[in-house]
Amino acid sequence: MSTIAFIGLGIMGSPMAVHLQNAGHDVVGYNLSPEKTQPLVDAGGRAADSVADAVRDAEIVAVMVPDSPDVQEVLLGEEGVFASAKEGTLVIDFSSIRPDVTVELAKAAKDKGFRLLDAPVSGGEAGAKNAALSIMVGGDAADFEAAKPVFDAVGKTIVHVGGSGAGQTVKAANQLIVAANIQALAEGVVFLEAYGVDLGAALDVLGGGLAGSKVLDQKRDNMANKTFQPGFRIDLHHKDMGIVTSAAREAGVVVPLGGLVAQLMASARANGDGSLDHSALLRGVQRLSGQKTD
Repeated sequence: MSTIAFIGLGIMGSPMAVHLQNAGHDVVGYNLSPEKTQPLVDAGGRAADSVADAVRDAEIVAVMVPDSPDVQEVLLGEEGVFASAKEGTLVIDFSSIRPDVTVELAKAAKDKGFRLLDAPVSGGEAGAKNAALSIMVGGDAADFEAAKPVFDAVGKTIVHVGGSGAGQTVKAANQLIVAANIQALAEGVVFLEAYGVDLGAALDVLGGGLAGSKVLDQKRDNMANKTFQPGFRIDLHHKDMGIVTSAAREAGVVVPLGGLVAQLMASARANGDGSLDHSALLRGVQRLSGQKTD
């Protein structure tokens, strides 16, 4: 068992840190909003007052924060991980950030005597709570093996997909596919409702055929009930679609559907839906159809 510093205890990070504590690790958590450390403390973990305090005695540092600048600040800041942790510490970045930033951070980590894995996750709040996340890991193969006990405590499908940045690249593809699926499901729901079809029955039969997907399984109730308590916020998916479109342009590949969904995600934010679950793309379809949103 390891001493683990967990930086970022939000919707995803909090249950992940609790799972690690329950698995027998000694977890020290830090979050900008201190009250969010309480579930970890209740599970037997400890709360730190700063990143430096959290990582000082850690063997492994886990990071789960919203965006590239946040990860850069956590790792490179004046009292960040690289300035405060012990040399040789393994750093696992569970955040979803730009692949090019990850490559730069991995180089900086190596130069300073640290080991960095990019390990973004998929599965949303439900996956985090159930320790059933899919984890796509980039970095050194030996570091991946060293991190397996951490991954096994929080995830179900865990794959080493290549060198530094590969995990973030796979996560970008994941976010493209998920966004397109959510948008298609939203359009299907509005279409079905316009014809007065029994929505539950329709989604049951669609879910049993080729149109079935984990997106349909997990998001159908949100759309049917028009309740969008965030499991993964539109604000964050908007950020991820920016990563997709930027990385595609850099690679010289065309993602026309990705570009469209990125604009629809931006429209949702502009209409005040950024704090809602990404299934609230349904509200955008309703607006485009001249319908009132609930």
